[in-house]
Amino acid sequence: MILNNETAKKLKRDFPIFQNQKDLIYLDNGATTQKPKSVIDKISDFYENSNANVFRGIYKNAETATEAYSKARELIARFINADAEEIIFTNNSTDSINSLSYAIDALIPEEKNEIVLTEMEHHSNLIPWQQLAMRKNMKLKFIKLKSDFTLDLDDALEKITEKTAIVSVTHISNALGTINPVSQIAEIAKKNNAIFVVDASQSVPHIKVDVKEIDCDFLAFSGHKMLAPTGIGVLYGKKDLLEKISPFRFGGGMIKSVTPNNAEFADLPQKFEAGTPNIAGAIALGESVTYLNKIGMKNIESWEQKLVKYLIEKLKKIQGIEIYNPGIGKTSGILSFNISGIHPHDTASLMDDYRISVRAGHHCCMPLMKSLGLQGTVRVSFYFYNTFEDIDKIIEAIKNIKEKFGK
Repeated sequence: MILNNETAKKLKRDFPIFQNQKDLIYLDNGATTQKPKSVIDKISDFYENSNANVFRGIYKNAETATEAYSKARELIARFINADAEEIIFTNNSTDSINSLSYAIDALIPEEKNEIVLTEMEHHSNLIPWQQLAMRKNMKLKFIKLKSDFTLDLDDALEKITEKTAIVSVTHISNALGTINPVSQIAEIAKKNNAIFVVDASQSVPHIKVDVKEIDCDFLAFSGHKMLAPTGIGVLYGKKDLLEKISPFRFGGGMIKSVTPNNAEFADLPQKFEAGTPNIAGAIALGESVTYLNKIGMKNIESWEQKLVKYLIEKLKKIQGIEIYNPGIGKTSGILSFNISGIHPHDTASLMDDYRISVRAGHHCCMPLMKSLGLQGTVRVSFYFYNTFEDIDKIIEAIKNIKEKFGK
C-alpha cells in the first residue's frame, strides 16, 4: 500500500468514530488511537459466537477461544520478531513495567545497586523503578537531554557503569517525539552486564520494532495505542530471563500442580498469566496487528514523518510559536509546541471549539517539563489516518487563538 493523503482519507473510513463524528480532527493518538471496525467486530464476534474461557474446557467453544487467543499471541510475537512464549499478556505498558519491577530481583546481582533512566521518561517508566530503588536502597541516575531534545550518549556512557543493574528507556518520547537510539544504549548496557528494558508504548504502533535487532531484555507496549481496546498490553522478555524470574501474580491458570503447601508453576507464557485473561482484548490486539501489517509499518512511519514535516513548516511561519521537537529524522509523529504567552490548557480548550482534539499539560512527564522550565505543552500526535487537511485546520485554529488573545 502506498500511504499518502488520499489513502489516509480512505483508511479513515474504516473507523466508525470518524463516520459518526465527521467534523472530528483527532490528533491525540499518543494517548490512545481510534479503533477500526474490523477490531470492533472481532470483539463482538468473540462474545457473540465463541465466548468461553481459555485453556480449561474441552468443549468446542472453549477450544475455539483457546485457538484464537493463542493465534493472537503468535501474530503479536511475529510483529516484534519474538517467540510466542516470550509474549506475556498484561493490562498495558504500565502494568507490564510495574510487574517486571517486582519480579526482576532474581536477575540483579548483589554488587549492582544502580538504575539508569532518562530525563524524558513517562511516569510509567519512572515511578516503578523509583519505588524499586526505595525498596532495595538503590540509586537512580538519569541520562541528560541535549539542547536539541535528543539524548546525550556521552552522558549515557558515564552514567551506565559496572554498578548498573537496570537500564530502562523510552524508545520514543511521548512528549517530544524523540526517537532514542535504543540499540546503541543496549550495547552500552550489555558491556556493563545490565538488564536493558524498553518502554515501546509510542514505538510499536508507529515504527517497525524488532526486539532481536534492539537486543533488549524486556519490552513493554499497550494495545490501545495501536488500534486495539483498552485493558490489553504486552510484556516481552527473553525466554532465558523469563525462566529465571518468578511469577508476579498467582492463582488459577498458571500452575502445573498444587499441594496444600506448595505449587509447581506452568511453562511459559502461562507461568505469568494468572486468572482469566482479557481474551477478547488479546484477540482484538491480534486483529489490530493484522490491520497494521496490511498497511505496513514502514509506510506508517514514512507518512507520519511527512505530516510532522508539514506541520513544522507551517508552525515556523507563525510568530510566537515555541516548538519542542528534535526535527525530521530524529522524531516520530509527535510534536509539542506552545503559543507564547498562552497557557497550553487554554490553547487545547479553544482547539476543542474547532473540534480539534490535542493533548495539553505535562504529559505524565513532570521531571522533563521541570528540566525544560515549562508548565506544559500542547501535543499533536499523528497516526496513519491523519491528513494534511487536519494540519491546515490546526494552523487556522492557532491563528484564530492568537488573534483572540491579542498575540
